[in-house]
Amino acid sequence: MYYEGIIKKTIAYIEERLHESLLIDDIAEQAGFSKFHFHRIFCSMVGMSITEYIRMRRLANASVALLYTNERILDIALYYHFESQEAFTRAFKKYYHLPPGQYRKLMSSMLKNKEESYMDKQVKGWFLSGTDQFNYEMGIDREIVHQGKASGYLKSKTVLDDSSFSTMMQQFKADRFRGKRSRLSCFLKTKDVKSFSSMWMRVDNAYGDVLQFDNMSNRSITGNTNWNRYSIVLDVPSDSSIIAFGIILSGQGHVWVDQFTFEEVDKNVATTNLEKQSELLDEPLNLSFEEEI
Repeated sequence: MYYEGIIKKTIAYIEERLHESLLIDDIAEQAGFSKFHFHRIFCSMVGMSITEYIRMRRLANASVALLYTNERILDIALYYHFESQEAFTRAFKKYYHLPPGQYRKLMSSMLKNKEESYMDKQVKGWFLSGTDQFNYEMGIDREIVHQGKASGYLKSKTVLDDSSFSTMMQQFKADRFRGKRSRLSCFLKTKDVKSFSSMWMRVDNAYGDVLQFDNMSNRSITGNTNWNRYSIVLDVPSDSSIIAFGIILSGQGHVWVDQFTFEEVDKNVATTNLEKQSELLDEPLNLSFEEEI
């Protein structure tokens, strides 16, 4: 997981400087690698080049500015370091399939006419669970996004203490991943998380026994954090039946999530499994409770 930490620091570095000049040499240097080696690491972990990532994040922020501010398109383009409005328009149209001006008019109209539907608490494919899900809310956010046009969110409503938690989750058949080592990744952003939040993943067999599990309890997220990438790596044994995953929020706070991905990884990639398999003893022990630990 060494590279995982480096990528997190790099993404945090980029997020704080999206409106500044970002040079690949400087980013690689602060990460402690040569430019070419760092490029390979970043592509392998994130699935795109660092140049593509920076452009994608600048365009995502620009799309929000188009919808929720009255800033001129030229000013938005220059703020996010596009050399001209024409260059910005080409890049934006390639990614969002509309030029910026048309995107602003069309999407602003949709937001105005369908504001209530955007606040709908039903999210296709996802459901709420946990000890106190009625005091939490999940939904789709079209203003705070990492990539594309929307993100998912989970937030507390009437939660008073850290004893409550809820999870925004889904589950599916494990067939496609059986016998493989799989990495689940996503981007998370948090606000005012008092206890903790995290991503989680669990692999069960047909009897409901937990085979593999990680809820990031040893690296959970608290407080206010900007968008960053998080990963879980688990084996999916041959007798696996169901894979469940999602995000969890304990206590008060607000967490956004975007761009979940599943991928098969090499066995050289270390797992993050926290489920310890108990050893079956040959015979019973310490039946009179006289033996010390």
